[in-house]
Amino acid sequence: MKTAIIADSNSGISAAEAKTLGVYILPMPVIIDHKTYFEGQDLTQEFFYESLLSGKEISTSQPAPGDVMALWEEVLAKGYDEIVYIPMSSGLSNSCQTALALAIEYEERVQVVDNHRISEPQRQSVLDALELAKKGLSAKEIKQNLEENAYESSIYIAVDTMEFLKKGGRVTAAAATIGTILNIKPVLTIQGDKLDAYAKVRGMKKSKHKMIEAIKEDIRTRFADAEPSELAIGIAGSALDTAIIKEWEEEIFKAFPGMASGYVPLTVSIGCHIGPNALGISVSRK
Repeated sequence: MKTAIIADSNSGISAAEAKTLGVYILPMPVIIDHKTYFEGQDLTQEFFYESLLSGKEISTSQPAPGDVMALWEEVLAKGYDEIVYIPMSSGLSNSCQTALALAIEYEERVQVVDNHRISEPQRQSVLDALELAKKGLSAKEIKQNLEENAYESSIYIAVDTMEFLKKGGRVTAAAATIGTILNIKPVLTIQGDKLDAYAKVRGMKKSKHKMIEAIKEDIRTRFADAEPSELAIGIAGSALDTAIIKEWEEEIFKAFPGMASGYVPLTVSIGCHIGPNALGISVSRK
């Protein structure tokens, strides 16, 4: 069986990387001042954060059913027998449930993975799916494997400004004002299905230390039975300049030698809630 792997752009996989890997990416729609753009297609990170900082009205949306099915049809027409489709976590969007309903029409040729992941962990699931397909597993077997390990990941994000958490109703205006005065940097976590508060730290330097320690604690506890080679450490951020990216990579490479891959920008689905200059780190069981 010839199996295609498809994910949405919340995986952080660019069109260029997708071509190199041999996978397909469905761009996520983003509405800016009532005009719809598509992540990685006609919406760049630069334009997105420029729009966010200039106060434009921004919202995210799930892909249109017609766009999802059009991509599936295009891929199947290329000679693939079946598809593994890996959308963002069902706890963060309805796009997974929509895809599951659409897949009924394909009589098991399309297997939708309820993966409970986004960003780097979702990207790791795509890489895992590729490896499983190379080993000869069917789309249904790949789906089962990924869903069994869906929660074997963690994401931590240090937010530079509370402005966008305030806009999204996640913190009050008073808390945001006090946080700014005291240089409080919230550390958030995604453990599958939602974005939650993890800690409040004064200054980004301490926030970075807090996140690295959180990952080390996950490795000591949740992943105690895993060898270092069985774990993947992801590095991420939002609208960072090259010097900050390099420094963050160096810190993580030093903390987790041989386990980390290079920096990947956080998807705009996360960026619209946290704003620019955030730092992220993740751990996933391969």
